[in-house]
Amino acid sequence: MKRPNIIFIVADDLGFADLGCYGGRDAPFGPVSPVLDRLAANGIRFTQGYANSPVCSPTRFALMTARYQYRLRGAAEEPINSKSRGSTSLGLPPEHPTLPSLLREAGYRTALIGKWHLGYPPAFGPLRSGYEEFLGPMSGGVDYFTHCDSSGRHDLWFGEEDRQEEGYLTDLLSRRAVDYVERMAEQEAPFFLSLHYTAPHWPWETREDEGRAPTVKNNLFDLAGGNIHVYRRMIHHMDEGIGWIMSALDKLGIADDTLVVFTSDNGGERFSDNWPLVGGKMDLTEGGIRVPWIAHWPAVIRPGSESAQHCMTMDWSATMLDAAGAKAAADFPLDGVSLLPVLRDSSLGFHRPLHWRMNHRGQRALRDGDWKYLQVDGNEYLFNIPADERERANQAEREPERLAAMRNAWQLWNDGMPAIPDDATVSLGYSVKNMPQR
Repeated sequence: MKRPNIIFIVADDLGFADLGCYGGRDAPFGPVSPVLDRLAANGIRFTQGYANSPVCSPTRFALMTARYQYRLRGAAEEPINSKSRGSTSLGLPPEHPTLPSLLREAGYRTALIGKWHLGYPPAFGPLRSGYEEFLGPMSGGVDYFTHCDSSGRHDLWFGEEDRQEEGYLTDLLSRRAVDYVERMAEQEAPFFLSLHYTAPHWPWETREDEGRAPTVKNNLFDLAGGNIHVYRRMIHHMDEGIGWIMSALDKLGIADDTLVVFTSDNGGERFSDNWPLVGGKMDLTEGGIRVPWIAHWPAVIRPGSESAQHCMTMDWSATMLDAAGAKAAADFPLDGVSLLPVLRDSSLGFHRPLHWRMNHRGQRALRDGDWKYLQVDGNEYLFNIPADERERANQAEREPERLAAMRNAWQLWNDGMPAIPDDATVSLGYSVKNMPQR
């Protein structure tokens, strides 16, 4: 099998049902995600794909390492915030093998275009963790026009240089991705492009909202702004940019041999559609962790494929390493599992228990087969997910032996992970004072 080019597209805070191919409704302007819907129709759509965390930077640690994020101190932050500038501990250690560094060792060219959110220079940064090129913000969220972070500080980087650039951020990232694909097509080595959008993360700004930027750049949570119409436009702008990239692949004649993966770093935020799931960002209920999973690779994936394989973000990373013929470092064995057999034949499947924990509200979860063990605020729940995706019918009292077995299985897994440090922080942008609970 020819080693593919790889484009790993990650949306930010996208809800499970925000895309048409996951049941999302059309907006007044029409389909919200026609390009992604076509990619799913011509590739494979996973219905039981999860994020490694219900909040951004912890998932990105797992994405980068193909390992449970809990193994690294920086991932205990929920999430890393702008106050960590200058920290030498809250970030992805440059000495840790990563998806781009392992691919680079295997002969790939590598670039990150978009959000990093894994620590600040000089201790951390994309160029120190395997990427040859970088354009994007270092922090968790930025204004789409001024490119300022939540502290009001400018945060758009070219390599390790903070540099001014005019334009709507989603479009800047999309156009830079097209430029990268065109440049890489002129050389022989395969390429790995991480395209990590900030869309549709707050602040709530479309291409037409530049006039709002001065009022929101120092208050990025934009608590009094936004609505579902703005939110859907933001997704649509991202979808259009992905269309520009797919058109470039087709024009260059390399689409068939390029693996394009799309997912989200966690579940949806306040304007997201997560139906039929409950909860969202920061929650270990399904709405906080189950996300869209799409892969397109014409040389390997049969059009119209669908899989109910249980999987999480770090499995995508393991899959890409497998497809590239890259090997894990001996001292850093992968927790992620390759899905390459499923991409080749979507009827295949395997047993894949999935574990989570959160400092926030003392949450813990285990998905094992049809069943899910969940603990929130000290309360225990047991759900049969295929029968009850909304997690409303608690089976804990009816199935005490299953509850005990899953609790023990989670505890055994947790015993193999470092404890949550006492100084780990939880950063919440809003509370019930700002809006009612879900």
